[in-house]
Amino acid sequence: MVQLVNLIIYLVVFGLIWWLVGFLPLPAPVAQVVRVLFIVLLIVIVLSAFGIVPGIHMPQLRW
Repeated sequence: MVQLVNLIIYLVVFGLIWWLVGFLPLPAPVAQVVRVLFIVLLIVIVLSAFGIVPGIHMPQLRW
């Protein structure tokens, strides 16, 4: 249960950062690279939350 709550919090923060970066006036090639990096980071966050990617550790949030 705690793992699911942590994943939701991480995804909300990730979404807010992605939304804020969307406001930056980046040139088209740089924006494409940033978008791809954010998508890769999203995949890594989800996979590491469920322990599928063993080398990446997401810190547990303390309440």
